[in-house]
Formats: sequence, C-alpha cells, structure tokens
Amino acid sequence: MAVQHIVPQWQRRTFLKGAGLGVLAASGLTALQPLCPQSWAAGERTRFVSTWNAPDILDPHVKYDVGAAAFNLNLYDNLLRYHGNPPEIVPWLAETHEITDDGRKWIFHLRRDATFHDGSALTAEAVSFSFARLLTLGKGPSAIFKRMGLTPETIRVLDPYTIEFQLAQPFGPFRMAIPIVSIVNPALIKAHEQNGDWAEPWLAQNEAGSGAYRLVKFDQATGFLMERFPEFWGGWREKHIDEVEIRVIREQSSRTLALMKGDVHMIETLLGADQLEKLEKHPRIKVIPYESMRFFVIRMHNQRPPFTDINVRKAFSYAFNYKSFIEDLMKGRVVRNPVPIPRPLWSYPTDLPGYEYDLDKAKAYLAKATVKINRPIEVHVQAPLEPTVQAALLFQSDLAKLGIELKIVKSMFPTIVASTKTVESTPDMWIHWISTYFVDPENWIGEMYDSANGGTWKASSWYKNPQVDALLGRARSILEQEERTKLYAEACRLVVEDAPDLWVYNTIEYVPLAKNVQGFQFSLVGSGQEFWPLYFDPRA
Repeated sequence: MAVQHIVPQWQRRTFLKGAGLGVLAASGLTALQPLCPQSWAAGERTRFVSTWNAPDILDPHVKYDVGAAAFNLNLYDNLLRYHGNPPEIVPWLAETHEITDDGRKWIFHLRRDATFHDGSALTAEAVSFSFARLLTLGKGPSAIFKRMGLTPETIRVLDPYTIEFQLAQPFGPFRMAIPIVSIVNPALIKAHEQNGDWAEPWLAQNEAGSGAYRLVKFDQATGFLMERFPEFWGGWREKHIDEVEIRVIREQSSRTLALMKGDVHMIETLLGADQLEKLEKHPRIKVIPYESMRFFVIRMHNQRPPFTDINVRKAFSYAFNYKSFIEDLMKGRVVRNPVPIPRPLWSYPTDLPGYEYDLDKAKAYLAKATVKINRPIEVHVQAPLEPTVQAALLFQSDLAKLGIELKIVKSMFPTIVASTKTVESTPDMWIHWISTYFVDPENWIGEMYDSANGGTWKASSWYKNPQVDALLGRARSILEQEERTKLYAEACRLVVEDAPDLWVYNTIEYVPLAKNVQGFQFSLVGSGQEFWPLYFDPRA
C-alpha cells in the first residue's frame, strides 16, 4: 500500500455554527456509555470512540507525549499548530506574528473571537499566564523553553491581544516549539490553586481550555469523554462529531478486536504487522499508511559498565539484526533509519550508513573491549507494544551467540520514564520511539545527545561528548536553516561514531479507522488525534 503524504491545505474556515448541550465536569467516570447507533437525523448526537494508552493526568503543562495529544489537541488551543504531513505550522490563536532584533524578539497578534469553555475571552494575559505556569512548574513540556532561557519576566503583554517574547539569544527551534504550549484559563487555575501549586492537582483531572471539545468525564482506569464546544472559534460543519470518547483498552489484540467488532472507530497506530494484516482484510475498516518522523531506538546506559566502553557499544550495534527485524518481524512496514535524525527531516545525512548486522565485527569489538561483560544485561520493553518485545527477543537470540545474556523486563512507558531521572535508576537498556513533539532536529538529536539534558527520558543513554555539545549548542543558537543543517549533520556523524544507542527504523504509521469516519487529517505531531474535522458518513 502506498504511503500517503498529505499536502497541508489549512485555511480559515467559516462553518455553520451549531447548538450543543454540555456541562464542564471533572471526574467520577464509573462507566463510559457504549456506542450508540450512528444517525444523521437532525438533533441526533454522534459519538466517536478511540483507544490510546491510558492518560494518567490531563494537565497539558505536565504531560506532553503522543497519548496526551488526545486531550491537548482537542480540549486546548495553541498560538500556532501543526497541520498536514509533511507538517507545516499554521495560524491558530495567533493570526500573525513577526520576528525582530535578529531573532531575539517575537511578537504574536491574537485572534479576537476565541473564548474559554466558561465563556470568558482568551487574551494575551492568558497566554502570558500559561507560559508562566509552564515555566514555573518546570515539568517535561517546559524543557525546551528553559533551554532557550525563556522566563516569565521576558514575556510581556503589549495590549489585550498582543504578546511579546524577548529571548536573550536567537533560538532556532523557537517557532517550531510554540505549538507545545496549551493556553489555559487563568481564572479557573486561580480558583483551584492551593498554596501556590498553580492548581496542578486539580488540572490533572480537569480542564481549563478553549478547544473544540470540553471535558465531561475522566477516569484514569477507563478513559475520558469530551463533548463539542458550540462556541469554538473555528466553527462547525453541518456534519460533525458531538462527543469523543477516549477508551482505555490495554491489550493490543483487544484493541484490534474492538475495532473489528465496531465497538470503537480508531485505534493507536503502533501495531504489530500481524494485527495490521487482520485489519486490512476487514470490510468495514480502512488502514491508511503515512510516513512519519518517529524513529525506533534501543538505548544503552553509557555511564554504566559495560557500556562505558565504546567497543562494547559498537559490538552491540553490530549484533542487532536490523534487516531481519524490519523485513521479517515488521513485514517491511517500516524504513531503516540508521542515525538519530529522521529520514524525512532536513539535516538527515544521506551518506551516513550507520551500523548493520555483522556478528564477526561484534565479536572483534568485544575482543578489543577492556570492560568485560560478567553479568546479565537488562533491557526494559513496553509490554503493550509488540515491536519493543519483538526487538528484545531477536536481540536476545543473537547476543546469546556471543555469550551475552539479555534479560527482558516488561514494563510501561511512564514507569521507565520515571526511572531515567537518575544515573543510578536508569535501566541498562530500554526500547522506545522518539516521536515528533516539534519538527526540528533539536527534537531528536538535540534533546537526545546534548549532555545538559541528562535526567530526561530522551537523554537516557547518559551520553557525553563536549564536541557534540558545542555543535548542538551552535545549531540551536542561529535561525538560518542551511547553516543549522550543516551543524546537526556534523554532530550526527560524531554521535554515530560513538555508538551510544542503536537506531533501528523510521515509522510508517498505519492509521486504522472505521470506513464511515470521514474528514480525518493526519499530522505526525499527535498522530492524527485532532478530532474537530471528523464526521460520519454512513454511505462510506
């Protein structure tokens, strides 16, 4: 099946406004309602059901990963947003923006018709407050803004609908990172704040947004329910989705079965090849492939023996059977990506081959190593996600031929992420994807291999090379893409030579949808979880 590349065609739309019912509720979801029969008669409410990994919290200034996109893109708005594939930044709350002072000053002009779900106006004060909250809490989504030196004091409200960001130095990825920040309602946050906590416990299970949908119910164990916000500034088509349910189904096979039975309309995209084959044969399901920028990586703890020895790391790099994994286990549904920059992205060095499977070379590097392997090596995998388990099993088999015992530990992504905060608690190895949080090399090689990022899950190999640090620092400090490309490519060559990790493939995301779902728009930022454009067509 050919991979589809959608050319972004975002434009300001004028939709028919519709009336809707709704209350902004918080928690207490005991049982989500089953799917109601779909009807397109006047007044009949429609519900779209999707399954993704369980969201433990709903706070957009604390949680920012692919699973979080389900609430970030629907309950909240951003100044700018990614649309299309390849992704392009489009105006959202900010209709225009300008850059002055050689990239140090950014001014955004807001649209004047956006309101929060309680009806209050969304103004520049709310934007300033949201960035201040993000930076003060200092959780995952704030990392890139802290690295650029942004502080609440450098953000200035010029008038009710104009906001200014003043940077100490130019920061190349600034514009590309802006869609990370969701704008929250200051009045709601202040009303639920206790002892200066910025209402973090409250927002973990509630929402304070302005997006196309508003929260009805949330439960960590079963999922959450959203309903259409009639006054959404983007307007509504005559055909639309009234309610969106994100239903927690933990087992991948159970998710697949739910879609085949018609219990859900969409499931997550990181499916094993056998599950995809079942779905592609189903008469009421469409599976649409999109090449993304989401690469699969096997991490090695560079500050724990035996991976302190570059020869051991190179031995492991040659001991993984990339071709067999991609062609046999993944059935050729992914694309080899041998370096820490995604293939479709500018700055990818096309002439850098990376490592390939060669047990003879692996044995030779082990013989050169001064640090000997005298214990089992643990690799942590994400139990619900089959490719991570399959990769570990394949690696286990080949390492055994070298006399190395690989112990597979099944875990969950949040658990592994929590363990990577310290050198001592980070696993020997673990397997995951680096998804597209913002479209810039900084999202991948910059955040993975600048040693200043140690203690974050992206930098969990604890790699350190001062020359790489300097190149990455220079690359992010300038705006010109041509010059940045050279710097990231040079850093990439050095990182590959040091072999801190194994870079395996770039993902082709296969989006499984019920055929009666129309209007779907894939963007690799969020994996197509923006539900505002969707509607049902019973004729499809």
